[in-house]
Amino acid sequence: MKTIAKYAVIGGAALAVAACGNSNDASTEAMPETVEMPADEALEPIAEEPVVDEEALGPPVDPAANAPDPVTTEAVADDAAAVADEAIAAVEAAEAAMAAEAAEAAAAIDAIPAE
Repeated sequence: MKTIAKYAVIGGAALAVAACGNSNDASTEAMPETVEMPADEALEPIAEEPVVDEEALGPPVDPAANAPDPVTTEAVADDAAAVADEAIAAVEAAEAAMAAEAAEAAAAIDAIPAE
């Protein structure tokens, strides 16, 4: 019953809001004279010429000045490879330690006497 009351209130509010609107017909406002005015203004010739702004792009930049140094790039690549090698070694050591712990646990379980 509460659900019906909610929908009734929402529907009544919607009808009240709809009743507050005016009844002007949109087709009377869209006469050909008013609709075509913006289109006619767009077709008028342009009287202004574009202006070149020299400061917009800033001073010219030499591409060679911004290029990375090849020696620095190679050093960074070598450092990254060294870090990757250390990470691989750490993973292998962790896997070996886990395998050793698993072997110890299995040996401890085998050492328990059966009942």
